[in-house]
Amino acid sequence: MNLKQQAAQKALTFVQSGMTLGLGSGSTTAYFVDMLGESIQQGRLTHIKGVPTSTATAEQARAIGIPLIPLSKHPNLDLAVDGADEVDPHFNLIKGLGRALLREKIVEIHAQRFVIIIDESKLVTTLGQRGPLPLELVKFEYEVQIDWLNTLGCRAELWLEDDGTPAITDNGNYLVRCWFGNAIPDAYVLADTLARRPGIVEHGLFLDMADTVIVAGSDQVSVLEHPKGAK
Repeated sequence: MNLKQQAAQKALTFVQSGMTLGLGSGSTTAYFVDMLGESIQQGRLTHIKGVPTSTATAEQARAIGIPLIPLSKHPNLDLAVDGADEVDPHFNLIKGLGRALLREKIVEIHAQRFVIIIDESKLVTTLGQRGPLPLELVKFEYEVQIDWLNTLGCRAELWLEDDGTPAITDNGNYLVRCWFGNAIPDAYVLADTLARRPGIVEHGLFLDMADTVIVAGSDQVSVLEHPKGAK
């Protein structure tokens, strides 16, 4: 069992029968969704409902028998489980390299408890150390957004597929990746700046959202709880 699977398996222990769950997107969460579906099929968990954060997660969940509902039918989620691209010591996150950051954020702000599952390589001292920050933006005049982003002390590039075409989200928008060198100087200031910019739909800074971080390492799986506790 690899580290991602170990983290996903630990997250499953937080699930109880009768819960409504936010189901994240990406490779690590895919293991969790598979394990959840297996538990439902074998009768270990009953009366589970899921709210998916991407078309891919919805398709996976349906294929293994996880009942799905829209968020509007149950906006108070018991639990949301998702991966992250970076996690800092304050439980702030960079997410979105799985291309679903907008839908993930929409769903996960409704969770009473937001659980992140990662391997130890995703731990950083400051956000932006490990990789780019993804953004979702509208197609209209997207070039001016990229030019503006490059004035913020980062290198911003349109996210392209292998064939050179722009990557498209489930919402029909473009994605941009922004590299900040060694780190993002102030994630809160950056988040506020990006939120004020027309045309940028959402950013991958998930600040003050995570309650629990499950870290799979070479020696053990650790469960880190935010000092403020679950919401």
